[in-house]
Amino acid sequence: MGNKNDSNTSVPQRVQEPSGSQRDANRSNDIENEKSKMTYEELAERRSTPRSQTPFYKVMLTLNIVGWVGMVVVLVLFHYARPDFISGVQQYWGIEGDTTWSETHLSAMTIMLQICLVVTLISIIMRARRNRRRSDSFGVNLFILFGIAAISLITLATTLGL
Repeated sequence: MGNKNDSNTSVPQRVQEPSGSQRDANRSNDIENEKSKMTYEELAERRSTPRSQTPFYKVMLTLNIVGWVGMVVVLVLFHYARPDFISGVQQYWGIEGDTTWSETHLSAMTIMLQICLVVTLISIIMRARRNRRRSDSFGVNLFILFGIAAISLITLATTLGL
């Protein structure tokens, strides 16, 4: 009879369990490996998501809305910047009106037009990079907004000398 830890007798080896932090690290590595391995079904599912749900589309839509809201702000600023209309009745009665442009509103309007022009240009470039299919929309409203802003800036520069 020998020692109970002889080579003739088998003693079950106790497997050392990993600690809690090691288990968490192993679990997170397994999850990362599963995420990095994209199956064909997941790839097809990614491509089948509607374009309106992607963050890129939402940024483009937000820029488009910001551009048009900026144009509305420009129109309001134009209303307050322009000189008063003096009718024939006002001239006859000798009522004076303001015949000069408001410089503060005019400078704010110019800045807003420039912002509107830049935002629209960025949105046009983003749409051009995104749209590759024939069925994709062209985005005519962005070109219209760009044209309005560019013509307005050119008109302000030539007529008022800004």
